[in-house]
Amino acid sequence: MGKYDKIFYSDDISEVTLSSEEAAAAIAVITVAADTSLENADTELLVDILWGFEIFEEYSDEDLLTIVNRLLNLAKEMGLGALFNTAIDFLPDELVLDAFAGGVSAIVDEEEIRIPPNKMPLLKELQSALEVEDDEAKEVIEDVLSAFEEAEEEEYIDYGFEDVLDLEVYESPLSNFTVPVPVDLQEGGRIQTQEGIVSFTDDFGTLLRIDYYPLPAEQKQEMQSVGREKYLGSILLDKYIPQAIVANLTEAQVKYTKYQPEILQGACFALVDMPKGSTISKTGYNGTATRLDAYRGLLAFMKGDFLYIITCQQIFFEGETPGTIEEEAEELKDQLFAFVDTIEFN
Repeated sequence: MGKYDKIFYSDDISEVTLSSEEAAAAIAVITVAADTSLENADTELLVDILWGFEIFEEYSDEDLLTIVNRLLNLAKEMGLGALFNTAIDFLPDELVLDAFAGGVSAIVDEEEIRIPPNKMPLLKELQSALEVEDDEAKEVIEDVLSAFEEAEEEEYIDYGFEDVLDLEVYESPLSNFTVPVPVDLQEGGRIQTQEGIVSFTDDFGTLLRIDYYPLPAEQKQEMQSVGREKYLGSILLDKYIPQAIVANLTEAQVKYTKYQPEILQGACFALVDMPKGSTISKTGYNGTATRLDAYRGLLAFMKGDFLYIITCQQIFFEGETPGTIEEEAEELKDQLFAFVDTIEFN
């Protein structure tokens, strides 16, 4: 029996019904989960994949996250084989190539813009199971890789990066701050941006992220009414962490919080325990990639007319024991404060 036969040639069935769009999305979910555990499936990656397809252009991020979470839950309940058979039952012929493209997108190496050699057996099995002809598969793969290349180019063009490797200082599109790039772009450091967010990562576990939101007058009035400590705590603990972290990693838990009145005229800090939630993974002997455990530190504060949430992480390798929560919180705060000191707010 082949490695993926239990997925693509399973006899398992289900009485679950899927929409045609959900059936297409299921192929991407199955492809992501084929070489990892469902608990480690990257929901953010899946949402990004689906968002790029025309059939989902009318869907919001929340809609796509709902679809992804439903499919992951179904896979946990009935297995990938049953989910694949159900997807095939509800997948119309005109969406087969879209579904295959979703699967291809799920295994692209985004740094080198290619299909990794160790993923080719999975890709071939997916192609065979969907009955996609070789010439069609080749065209889809080329289109997907081209789309990744264009997206990478557009990310830099939008912000005027003539040569990203020479970039030393990042400037927010809203001109509300500048910051020296804290990762080495020559050594694989990455800058990822979307509206209101910039993150800096590398293969050594660095994660420094800035979320920034223009604060409307009514929000300023609310802050003045309830006080900065209560307002920032509510934003960070009741909104940001549940929506940006826990929605994508259900096992994540806030382990420590502290309001720092002496920092930035008042800042709210939180430490989040993120099992299997780091930005880097460890590959086992069987080729399965598992994300490392991590603590994430977050600092929410006001500066000018903007609300900022700054993020960093501390990763733990297998066998490495964290210090006490208080000790880890102090280290994360030191890392955050040092990073904030490099930011020039305008």
